[in-house]
Amino acid sequence: MKLNLGCGGSRLEGWINVDREAVLNPDQVCDLEQTPWPWPDSSVDEILLIHVLEHLGERSSTFLAIVKELYRVCRPDAKITIEVPHPRHDSFLSDPTHVRPILPSMLALFDQALNREWLAKKLSNTPLGLILGVDFRVESYSHLPAEPWRSLIAAGKVDQQTVEEAYSRYNNVVETVTVIWRAVKPGRG
Repeated sequence: MKLNLGCGGSRLEGWINVDREAVLNPDQVCDLEQTPWPWPDSSVDEILLIHVLEHLGERSSTFLAIVKELYRVCRPDAKITIEVPHPRHDSFLSDPTHVRPILPSMLALFDQALNREWLAKKLSNTPLGLILGVDFRVESYSHLPAEPWRSLIAAGKVDQQTVEEAYSRYNNVVETVTVIWRAVKPGRG
């Protein structure tokens, strides 16, 4: 099973398109902030959360319940693609329905291997994977530069190092962040 969660008007063939708004005509109406979700344990191979996760879980307890549900429904090695506006871009800041910034470093808090390393090193990172009994690995992530940075890169007027330095100092350098998250569960090798 493949779930396109919070599909809005972006219905995909071969996916179960899910949204809480029936007017958008999803395959299945579901409010993702209400748990448990209607899908069985370990039943999902792939999940899309395209400009969705930043809208969910204004309260930490709600967000953590969503993460637990993601883990529960995922099969071993399930792929979750998360695309969000960068929290230091105006597109994130200007939407009052954006309630939570999402970055790869935050998603890494749910990686039990990293949690164990942090505990061994006595680091202060919150080991949410161990606390919640979930295990997700950030497989990869990428940043989509905002304009005018995209055009400057394409024209060869700035290099990657310049963009990275600007990204660490300024707002509106990165427009979106895409993260590939994997469910780490026993059962598939």
